[in-house]
Amino acid sequence: MSKNKTLQPAGWPKPKGYANGVLARGDMVFVGGMIGWDENERFPQGFVAQAKQAMSNIAKVLAEGGAQPEHIVRMTWYVRDMEEYLAARAGLGAAYREIMGDHFPAMALVEVTRLVEPDARVEIEATAVVPHA
Repeated sequence: MSKNKTLQPAGWPKPKGYANGVLARGDMVFVGGMIGWDENERFPQGFVAQAKQAMSNIAKVLAEGGAQPEHIVRMTWYVRDMEEYLAARAGLGAAYREIMGDHFPAMALVEVTRLVEPDARVEIEATAVVPHA
């Protein structure tokens, strides 16, 4: 198997922006929760800007493991405010496609009361599987 396979049960509606499941074989890369600060621990202003920075941080960690965003099979997003996330969907979609492309892994979205850094609005975990050549 050279590419991950999206799992879509017959008759289910097609998910928007995520997959119900992914079948993958290869080397696994686990990325811990990335928040939206830069290498100098500075946060950009706004939810979309922080989410974009968090995704960029994920891409940089993946590269260290020989992976790319297209290899991500699962993401978990932790957000401080679900309404803030929902209001930002259009901007998030554009930021996601810029960093991750048109690749949609299995995802979960969870609202939390606090993240370890008080200024963080979002934290994202990712798991990637790099197919064997």
